[in-house]
Amino acid sequence: MNIPSTLKSAARTALLGAFTLGALGTIAAFAQEAAPAAPAAPAVPAFTVDKGDTTWMMISTILVLLMTIPGLALFYGGLVRAKNMLSVLMQVFTITSVVMIVWVFYGYSLAFTPGNAFIGGLSKMFLAGVDVSTLSETFTKGVAIPELVFVTFQMSFACITPALIVGAFAERIKFSAVILFTILWVTFVYFPIAHMVWFWGGPSAYSDPSGLIFSFGAIDFAGGTVVHINAGIAGLVGALMVGKRIGYNKDVMAPHSMTLTMVGASLLWVGWFGFNAGSNLEANAYAVLAMVNTFVATAAAAVTWIVLETLLRGKASMLGAVSGAVTGLVAVTPAAGFAGPMGVIVLGIVATCVCYFFVSVVKNKFGYDDSLDVFGIHCIGGIIGALGTGILVNPALGGAGVVDYSTADFAAGYAGTATQLWSQFKGVLVTVLWSGIGSAILYKIVDMIVGLRPTADAEREGLDLTSHGEAAYHP
Repeated sequence: MNIPSTLKSAARTALLGAFTLGALGTIAAFAQEAAPAAPAAPAVPAFTVDKGDTTWMMISTILVLLMTIPGLALFYGGLVRAKNMLSVLMQVFTITSVVMIVWVFYGYSLAFTPGNAFIGGLSKMFLAGVDVSTLSETFTKGVAIPELVFVTFQMSFACITPALIVGAFAERIKFSAVILFTILWVTFVYFPIAHMVWFWGGPSAYSDPSGLIFSFGAIDFAGGTVVHINAGIAGLVGALMVGKRIGYNKDVMAPHSMTLTMVGASLLWVGWFGFNAGSNLEANAYAVLAMVNTFVATAAAAVTWIVLETLLRGKASMLGAVSGAVTGLVAVTPAAGFAGPMGVIVLGIVATCVCYFFVSVVKNKFGYDDSLDVFGIHCIGGIIGALGTGILVNPALGGAGVVDYSTADFAAGYAGTATQLWSQFKGVLVTVLWSGIGSAILYKIVDMIVGLRPTADAEREGLDLTSHGEAAYHP
């Protein structure tokens, strides 16, 4: 019997919806079992809310959205072949939209409420108890911003992280697989990692239980572990499990529009100021430090990549320049509010040299098809940045030091290079293992439900027409 395509589509959508609801039920049960009811919080002093801080955080949130759509979408879109341009735009745009809904349904609660060392609870599911009167404390005792601003700012991080992953297997994955994987991945990988790295009681309750990686003493200002290592290792696992593009290393797969890629990279750089400087949660000198570092580390990395290409290949390319810039942005992310400007210039140079080696040598040596170098730039750059932060935060090297909230004056100090590096290394290791193993399991689940790859004929024709019925360009 021939079943109309509309019914097939509806049935498939219903199946995905049912599976997603089942996943929600599972995580809800897990959170409820693992996290006993928290005791009533002690009374805290009234917080001070500054309109300048609130305004800056609203602007930062919008800047991070700019990074994702249109920034990341155009950056990735220009790097693929013309027949797949629209598919990449659609994937990034839809991921952003879907994760926004997932975040306010249960993601914020799982990431930023008490639970256990690995995951939060469901006390703020559907933003229960979050309204215009509730506040989130910043990194200064007694200073707060509206909780809805914090919810939305962190939502923008949750949106861009899974969108970064799609660059690793661009041009060869089903649209339905991307969306189902995204829902599962943010639920079981991103939200736990965000909780482990960033959840704590705040300056007024610094002795409260915190996330696992935070308890190590690891520092991550704006997401070196949560965003870049997390997405980068998931991208590598995806590239391996999805497989290589048809014609890889045989057909010409050059970027179809370096113009659009340059526009996208530039929007990424502009938006990254919200990403990094916004992560300070206040409009003060530390936000300015993060801003300066985002300028100079990125510039140093871009120049370094240009120099490397000139020396090793004889010509500097636009692709190399923007690859260097993104490498610098990735590396400075965990260090933005901790290191000094001279330190992050060195960090940008070092990260670029290592990432260049992975992109031009290691990938070819091992033969994996990381389409847009998500692993080589985001994961490797994130690791260099995370470890480098442990060194460059040292005040003797121009760093800002690590605030000790157990002291009366919250003095900033430094535990020593070995101690801080060990904390950073443990944070990196947990992130790599959690994301790597978790992502592999989730890719397999998605493959069993909807399949990861389109047919060979569909891939050859291009995902724009075969997945979406339209083209980015017309003759």
